[in-house]
Amino acid sequence: MFKLVINPSKEKGHINPEIQGHFSEHLGRCIYEGVFVGEDSDIPNTKGMRNDVVEALKEMKIPVLRWPGGCFADEYHWKDGIGPKENRKKMINTNWGGVTEDNSFGTHEFMELAEQLGCKTYVNGNIGSGTVQEMSEWVEYMTFDGVSPMADLRRANGREKPWTVDYFAVGNETWGCGGNMVPEYYASLYKHYQTFVKQFNPDKKIKKLAVGPTDKDYNWTETMLRECFRQQGTFPQNFGYMDGLTLHYYTLPYDWDKKGSATKFNDKEWYMTLAKTFAMEEFIEKHSAIMDRYDPDCRIGLMVDEWGTWYDVEEGTNPGFLYQQNTIRDALIAGINLNIFNKHCNRVKMANIAQLVNVLQAVILTEGPKMIKTPTYYVFKMYSAHQDNALLESSIDTEPIGIEKKYMVPNLTESVSKDERGNIHITLTNLSATDSYEIETNLLGNEIESVSGEIVAGAITAHNTFDDPDVVKEETFDAFKTDGDKVTFTIPASSVMHIKVTLCQKSAQDVFSRT
Repeated sequence: MFKLVINPSKEKGHINPEIQGHFSEHLGRCIYEGVFVGEDSDIPNTKGMRNDVVEALKEMKIPVLRWPGGCFADEYHWKDGIGPKENRKKMINTNWGGVTEDNSFGTHEFMELAEQLGCKTYVNGNIGSGTVQEMSEWVEYMTFDGVSPMADLRRANGREKPWTVDYFAVGNETWGCGGNMVPEYYASLYKHYQTFVKQFNPDKKIKKLAVGPTDKDYNWTETMLRECFRQQGTFPQNFGYMDGLTLHYYTLPYDWDKKGSATKFNDKEWYMTLAKTFAMEEFIEKHSAIMDRYDPDCRIGLMVDEWGTWYDVEEGTNPGFLYQQNTIRDALIAGINLNIFNKHCNRVKMANIAQLVNVLQAVILTEGPKMIKTPTYYVFKMYSAHQDNALLESSIDTEPIGIEKKYMVPNLTESVSKDERGNIHITLTNLSATDSYEIETNLLGNEIESVSGEIVAGAITAHNTFDDPDVVKEETFDAFKTDGDKVTFTIPASSVMHIKVTLCQKSAQDVFSRT
């Protein structure tokens, strides 16, 4: 039996909803066919947005959406994507498949999508091929409510009131596709460009994000903090240079030359892939340690704005479209990462899985009028119970499992939170491809009133198809035994679980009085 110990009276941090954020790029069929079909499409839509996709994402409680890239962001010129669609300039998407981009999905369409979803907006600016003026005018176009050339242009294009831009990043992957820069050069450019990302509405402050490292590039983080960090100043406008630093890490079974199949893999490849996902925790801890030296109060968030699995594309699809299937393995990787982000929520303020629809570890796949939810979708739906909660102190017994020594992983991972009503939310992953485990959960003297749960489980290669869309789905789990402050249950092999625990009224009152 493995013991999970939870201290409901010990809060460790706050879990931002944005930790469960998403990323949408002009890449393959993510935007076009995935989210946007146009108002003239036979597929049911509202102002061009697919109704089925929008409803599914709302059900999942999507908190924030990043757009327009990715590598695409640094070749995107926003004025090409406004005004009458028939007059918009066409371009070649040089990063992703060399296809023609007609710019029919631009600023107005993205903001319409965000309004339909009810989520926060994260806009990526162009530093790689764009100018300071272009970036400054885009911010003015989106957020200024007075009389100015850009605000007047927005009104002429049909939008009277400004939108809210919650997050704005100055560039993307400037160490690679965003310009192949060294950190010292980018740090100087970032300070220059961000100066002109103006705060036109003091009540809706744009959080400015700087490009951070990939993987274990600790020198990049050190340089950015050394060159760009400053304490809050005396004057209201002097808030420092950045609110967040990004981090990118993808889980690949092998390497960039041979990534491996999304659906055809054995137990060894199962454990190999899960083991590589745990590098995320190491990267977060080491980058955070650098940030802590400059920013011990965690004012600057570590934003993991690209993460997820990356496999070989599905056979017969455009290699530049990055279309891959999604199995129980991906569900486990989503659960492991989300538990890691929760555990580090004092520093990790946002994370955006790549990507929203039809690209990489998508939560949704579409094919013409058909839509399916992937195993990863159901994990995000279950984990939405953590949004805006207090992280609780918790620990779980584990044992190493796997096939080869270098690819051993802990058999279980967890994170626990408390919502505003005092309910306890537990998320668990069982990484074993074959074994179930009995769990005893101890809430340290807090008597349990009721327990309920949901689970995503199946064979390791199980996945949904357009012919069979419900092979993997969220199901009710109720095989619990309670005794005072303890609850016992068995978690099946290769599964992700969410458990909601309601404490007896007296215990709940005691917890609130202690916190």
